[in-house]
Amino acid sequence: MPMAADDIIALIKAAIPDAEVEMTDLAGDNDHWAAVVVSDSFKGMPRVRQHQKVYAALGGRMGGELHALQLTTKTRDEGQ
Repeated sequence: MPMAADDIIALIKAAIPDAEVEMTDLAGDNDHWAAVVVSDSFKGMPRVRQHQKVYAALGGRMGGELHALQLTTKTRDEGQ
């Protein structure tokens, strides 16, 4: 069963409380998402570590409930 945007956002915010998350349904099927996650907790982290932090927040749902996620991460300094 596909994951709703609100569920994905809730998981990310539970692990990264200051995160601002913007979700886009890429295929109109609640199964292929693009997410922009902005958090100051990403400061000083290489992009790959930022992505790992978000994937960890999703608790292993990638490839199962959450089929595809195009991820963009940045700090507030990098802008929205």
